[in-house]
Amino acid sequence: MKGNFQIYHYWRSQCAMKGGKMGNFGQKIDKFAEIFLEQNGYVRVLEGLQNTVLIAVTGLIIGIIIGTLIATVRVVPKYKLLPRVLNGFCSLYVGLFRGTPMVVQLLVFYYVLLPLFGAHMTGVQVAMAVFGLNSGAYISEIMRSGIQSVDPGQLEAGRAVGLGFGTSMCKIVIPQAVKNILPTLGNEFISLIKETSVVSFVGAADLYVAFNYIGSNSYEFMVPYLVMAMIYIVLVLLISLMIKLLERSLKKSDRRN
Repeated sequence: MKGNFQIYHYWRSQCAMKGGKMGNFGQKIDKFAEIFLEQNGYVRVLEGLQNTVLIAVTGLIIGIIIGTLIATVRVVPKYKLLPRVLNGFCSLYVGLFRGTPMVVQLLVFYYVLLPLFGAHMTGVQVAMAVFGLNSGAYISEIMRSGIQSVDPGQLEAGRAVGLGFGTSMCKIVIPQAVKNILPTLGNEFISLIKETSVVSFVGAADLYVAFNYIGSNSYEFMVPYLVMAMIYIVLVLLISLMIKLLERSLKKSDRRN
């Protein structure tokens, strides 16, 4: 990347000759470009971007699985003892993860639970697990509202043709519920992307760590943090676009049916 930095330096010098002295902000950009291009800062940024997306996507997948299971338990009729016990456990789980900050959950998991059980996990692995558990608590409430929005007659129709409760939920109710809550799931994914900025507390290298490294080495934090903010904005816009396209595709399939 040294060649790219030389090209950039030549372009900046030409701009300076044509436009007079470079301003203070131009000097800040030069410092950022030197670390980013010449000293391989871009490698850390790419690694941080990869970890950020990996943590958010894995957390969302784990959250959807856990949230769907919890939501199913919450809507099961409580005529017997087992459903009531499971419902109580799920309520405790949701209250615990919704009632404590993400940073606290990361710190407790990494510095308390792992040493207590003698387990070894990297910061990224801990972040993926905690984000999944945390997201599961929120998605469970999202999924529960989605299930309740489906006409109860859909479940009754499945039971009437001989399907069990679990089969009716998986094949009839939950697919319709997912369509109803798709925009809210997109918002949850966006929240996970933004919340990955705290994973540095457990030693995971995310976008914040990458740009903080560039700022520390250039002694200038304005430009690195502005670029970091722009990357987060681009990620959020891409996710929003993906959700809109998915919604449009589902609406087309509904019209055909």
